[in-house]
Amino acid sequence: MSTVLVVEDNVTQQQLLCWVLKKMGLTVIIASDGLEALEKVRIHSPELVILDIVLPHMNGYEVCRRIRADSKTQKIPVIICSAKKEEFDLYWGMKQGADAYLTKPYQAKEIASTIKSFLKNEAQLAG
Repeated sequence: MSTVLVVEDNVTQQQLLCWVLKKMGLTVIIASDGLEALEKVRIHSPELVILDIVLPHMNGYEVCRRIRADSKTQKIPVIICSAKKEEFDLYWGMKQGADAYLTKPYQAKEIASTIKSFLKNEAQLAG
């Protein structure tokens, strides 16, 4: 079973993402800030990271840069999922190494299809 790290400080958004991911048959780990996210990436080696931008202690752009800078984590797909919708935000997120950039609010089907496109063993994904 694939593991996904959800980095989101808003509890409602955390719950929504967890619901979608668990429905897909994935294991979910949660981090509420940037520093916790890096620690959980190091400990759990998730197959995918879903990352908000506006976070306590360290923003998502910096988290993404650090994931990409570490040879042990640089190949983990990172999906930024943020309320920041300006063209520059999308550009900057991709420039930091994100593999995809989704804006809030998003549809469950949109996040599910994006996740499926990055996980190798799609056969184990439900729904």
